This record gives sequence, structure tokens and C-alpha cells, in this order.
Amino acid sequence: MGLGAIDLNLLVALEALLEEKNVTHAGVRLSTSQSAMSGSLARLRRHFNDELLIRVGREYELTPLAERLLPVVQASLHKAEEALSLTRHFDPGRSRQRFSVVMSDYVMTVLVEPLLRVIAEEAPGVRLDFHPIVDGQLENETHLRCHDLMIVPLGYQLPGVSEAVMHDRFVCLVDPDNPRVADGRLTLRDLAEMPHAACAIGKSHTPVGRQLETLGITPRVQVSTPGFSVLPFLVSGTDLVALVPERLARRYEGFARCAVVPTPFPDVPLVEAMYWHHNRHTDPAHRWLREMVRTVGASLGQEIAAADASHDESAFPGLSAAS
Repeated sequence: MGLGAIDLNLLVALEALLEEKNVTHAGVRLSTSQSAMSGSLARLRRHFNDELLIRVGREYELTPLAERLLPVVQASLHKAEEALSLTRHFDPGRSRQRFSVVMSDYVMTVLVEPLLRVIAEEAPGVRLDFHPIVDGQLENETHLRCHDLMIVPLGYQLPGVSEAVMHDRFVCLVDPDNPRVADGRLTLRDLAEMPHAACAIGKSHTPVGRQLETLGITPRVQVSTPGFSVLPFLVSGTDLVALVPERLARRYEGFARCAVVPTPFPDVPLVEAMYWHHNRHTDPAHRWLREMVRTVGASLGQEIAAADASHDESAFPGLSAAS
């Protein structure tokens, strides 16, 4: 049955009826009489050949079909509202747009909180849906079509438009009692001989993994995870070493018992970039979202630059053995 044969206003009534589970309450919500809502319910029941609402005692419950319908109807109406509200002008203060952003667990750890604060001040009605990176996303352009932004390490050759937004560097994480760090340092030999807990994102090596390969070191990976966030907990109480971004190390040193030590080679930069599909490049709402991410990334860069100026040994105060 084509859409032209259906009164699409029934979808609004259907959402209200399924959410309220009550004809009277649904009518009040839509400023419609009870008899009109009863008529809408009757038409919907005929269309779906299902009762949708069934009386159980003094209350109504959704039928199994109605349970499946509710999230679909909610999503459909939200998309319809989005489509009708789109213009060539974007007003963040009045917008209720919904954005979908894919990012690594590391970016979620350090970027999301300041990003949400900035957006809440400028666009309180905007919603952000964050999604983790899954296998195949860094080699497939399809995911750029499905999401507004992907924020992942630069160098994964992800198609689309890209822009660097955040910089960090790698440090080593070990248990404070590991005998190899008695002097607070690790050597290249240590990294070659120690078992590693490593992050594997996509098919490519991380930047520090490529550095180890350049130095002729093939890490003996004993544990592999799809993200960085769990690595501080894996090294605690073990003989493992993990190479993680410094900002993440700072965030987790209060939760996991680990020592943060410099790498035994020059700093390896980690550059996080935002990627987007070409068809979103000129969209006003998307340009605004990119500007928000850009602003927060710049503020984090200023933070680490200030820390560098104040501390000779580390970019962050307190990056030492945790007690």
C-alpha cells in the first residue's frame, strides 16, 4: 500500500496512543476529543488487523505488534520532523536536530564531556548519538553515509573529507611493582621482551605500533582489545605493558593502579581527525557541528601546550607511579 493511500496524521495518533496506552490521555496530549481518538484507534486497528491496545484489568497494555511498532513510529516521526525543519539556515539555539557521531573509546573519554558542555550552552535542543567503532568501519565509505561524523586516528585512509582536530602522544603503562621500571624508565629491549596489552582498531597499526615496527620491534601481544580504555586495568597487577595516549593515562590513573612512564623513543604523535561524507560538506547544520568539534579540539590542544610549558618531564602533572 502506497503512502498516498494512508492518512499520515494517523501516525501521530498512533504514537500518542502507544506511548500513553490510554485513549483519553492521548486525546488530551493532541488536543483532540476522546471520540476522535477512539475513531483513530478504530482505523488503526483495521489497518494493522490488530487490537494494538488491550484491556488488562483497569489498564491497557500494548499487543506484541504494538510493542514492535512503537520504536519504528517514534523514529519515523522524528525523521519527518527533521526533514520538515531543515532549511539552508541553521539556528542552533532553536534546533532539535539529531547528529550521529562514531568515535573511538579514547575520543569518548577525553572529548565528549567538553563537547557536550559547549553544545548544551549553544544548542540545548540538539541531540548527539555516539557510536563505537566496529570492525570494518575504517575501510568502508558506507559508514560515512550513515553517520554525520567519524572521529578516528589520522592515517587509516578512511574515504571522505577529513580534518585533524586533536593531538596527543603515547606513553607506557605498567604495574608500579614491575621490576623493569625500578628507575622509572623502560628501554627498547624491555618493550621487545615484555608481554603487551594492545589496542587493535581496524586493520592498520596504531601510530605507536608503526613506530615499533620501524625500530625493528615486534611486540609480543598477549592481550588484545578493541579500544584503549580497558588497557590501564589490564596492566594493573600483571607484567604487561601497554602503549596508550597520554590524556587517557591521566584520566585513568586515579582508577587503575599503574605507573605512567615515557616511551624509550621520541614522542609518537596521535592525531585524531573528523571525517565526513562529501554530501554533507556544505550543509549548515553539519558545518556548525564541525565547528563545535573544532573548537573543543583546539581547547584541548591549548591545555596540553600549557602543561608542556609548565612541566619538563611530562605533559601532565602527576603522571607517575600510582599508589
